[in-house]
Amino acid sequence: MRDLCRTAVDAALAAGAQYADARAVVQRSQQISTKNRRVETVNDAESEGIGVRVLVGGAWGFACSRRLDAAGARDAAQRGAAFARAAPGNHARALAPLEARSGTYRTPVERDPFAVPLADKIGLCLRAEEAAQHPGVKVTTAAARAFRQHKHLVTSEGVECEHEVVECGAGVDAIASGDGRHQVRSYPSAFGGSSAQAGWEYVEALGLEREAPRIAEEAAALLRADACPSSMTTLVVDSEQMALQVHESVGHPTELDRVYGTEAAYAGTSFLSPSDLTSLRYGSPLMHVTADSTTPGGLGTFAFDDEGVPARREPIVADGVLVAFLTSRETAEQIGRGAGGSMRAETWNRMPLVRMTNLHLEPGAGTLDDLLADVDEGVYVQNNRSWSIDDKRLNFQFGTQIAWEIRKGALGRMLRDAVYTGMTPQFWGSLDAVGGPETWTMYGLTNCGKGQPGQSAHVSHGAPVARFRNVQVGVKP
Repeated sequence: MRDLCRTAVDAALAAGAQYADARAVVQRSQQISTKNRRVETVNDAESEGIGVRVLVGGAWGFACSRRLDAAGARDAAQRGAAFARAAPGNHARALAPLEARSGTYRTPVERDPFAVPLADKIGLCLRAEEAAQHPGVKVTTAAARAFRQHKHLVTSEGVECEHEVVECGAGVDAIASGDGRHQVRSYPSAFGGSSAQAGWEYVEALGLEREAPRIAEEAAALLRADACPSSMTTLVVDSEQMALQVHESVGHPTELDRVYGTEAAYAGTSFLSPSDLTSLRYGSPLMHVTADSTTPGGLGTFAFDDEGVPARREPIVADGVLVAFLTSRETAEQIGRGAGGSMRAETWNRMPLVRMTNLHLEPGAGTLDDLLADVDEGVYVQNNRSWSIDDKRLNFQFGTQIAWEIRKGALGRMLRDAVYTGMTPQFWGSLDAVGGPETWTMYGLTNCGKGQPGQSAHVSHGAPVARFRNVQVGVKP
């Protein structure tokens, strides 16, 4: 694979490229789902190919081939150069300087997920569903996934690196219905569960069977729960919902290609501007958000991004102030700050884009009980159910699966259909307490969409519980 990438880069330079990079990828993904204690889906897919990105006359070109041979590599390089030459208009592009380095990265794995028999994976899902049976629950589902990607990257600037990434994940859901409405509870998170860079040991450690009875009981109880009252109140948010809050209201708006408007057609732009760097108050002084592509177990963990920029840990928001963007080498040079490091492609047939790696809300101090103790009246929300945010990532509305009333520093009655709304800087500005490391949990998601043609990035977010004052809370329409 490395030799094929070298062949592609040489062919691109021969075709007139000032810069070229090539990624050869072989990957396998396995998805298993069950519903109402019956197998619903078993997908096991393999894919391989090479993608070549070239810069000719200041214009980008990209082409790919499913043929992992010398002819396919040269063909992709030549077509990529031809596409760049055909780009209309005048172009002036520069890349941030990069010291060429080489290296290898492999996910630490205790148990190879693809060595686990399919029957065992199905059995885990069925047992989780069995444990979620309850008189009030009408539908149960469970899912498990495994993924392996072997990738070589070679660039015309001398970068040569190899990655072998392994991911696993799982989740279980219980859906109760009655009196014309339904309620859902999920573990460990909504929309298919959570994933990590790890072997099958990660799935086993989730304990789906252990947690399934609890979520089934809560789903049924939500049918009888009072609706979340509408008010301006204190909001305490659990770590899973905070992970999504970070993703939508910090991660996406700080992607610098969105700031410059090159994502406007599909995924929206950003309320931020380049001049906001080091001056915009994003939130309260308790807000510290870090991009860290070195986090153990993170889905956005690597040794080098898809431009060959080494992994690193970097503050994005420090003491509530915007101090960095997520960048490519091109956008870093454009803004005159940074070195890139956020360029990733889903696979061989997609061009790298600025993507989140692992984006974390850093912990503060205190337990959940500590955060509740200082609340006279409020609402504690847990697990995402829905989200809506405008294309500048400014106005948002999030719904959660379950909530509890907070009265005089303690949790009270269960509440259903809770929704909270806000505007990004004002909401983060109302942050007045951040839980400690004991409340910090990392969640991995695999469905972050961006680009045309579309790509799904795998990203992780760590977050503690957090408390916000004067937030509009209500019930879903």
